[in-house]
Amino acid sequence: MSCCVFLLSFTPRPDDIVAAAARLCYSDVSAVDLLEDESQERKSSLLRHIRRSGHFSPFEHASFTFAIDGLSRIASHQLVRHRIASYSQQSQRYVEMRGPDAITPPSIGEVPALKRKFEEAAQTAHSLYTELIEHGVPKEDARYILPHGWSTRLVMTMNARELHHFFTLRLCRRAQWEIRDLARGMLIAVRSVAPRLFEEAGPSCLLTGRCEESSPCGRPFSSLEELLDEKSV
Repeated sequence: MSCCVFLLSFTPRPDDIVAAAARLCYSDVSAVDLLEDESQERKSSLLRHIRRSGHFSPFEHASFTFAIDGLSRIASHQLVRHRIASYSQQSQRYVEMRGPDAITPPSIGEVPALKRKFEEAAQTAHSLYTELIEHGVPKEDARYILPHGWSTRLVMTMNARELHHFFTLRLCRRAQWEIRDLARGMLIAVRSVAPRLFEEAGPSCLLTGRCEESSPCGRPFSSLEELLDEKSV
């Protein structure tokens, strides 16, 4: 199973809500009036200004909820380190894992002999898992034999400010390949409903032209299009 990202729900009119919240800080009228008071062009200009100025607090008023299927538990362990978010994850204590479902890294999948051995090992682990359950071992104990790369499902909610932070870290070429693929799918999803909030998003090489990593990859992104089209390896 490959990772699939679905945008389940989001704050209605996220671009407009954030723009109104930003203007309210310097206005003597209600946010209700500000919501309809400006052209889309001026709202775009305002959002671009506060984003480049680092004034991200208005971005917290727009939230996005994702369904993520087919992510490995290796990647989900990285994901939940982003603390300003809400998570609900499929439980291996209560849900029986039916059939071998380990995520195969591209570096293994591209070598047929290694891919076969990898899949055989996952099948062996799952066979023992099933045998343990059949002998009365609780699922919460039988799962100890399953690989870290086993597939999982989760629901995650982040606001737009934390998403920008997430994209800065996880779309960097030095990020692990699987969470980079996840981040790319999430960025594509939020840009479809909030194009102005995420007009500019990604690693520092793309946003500022300089790398913030102590060990740069040496391959800075030249455009958002290049980032969105890239396939991680």
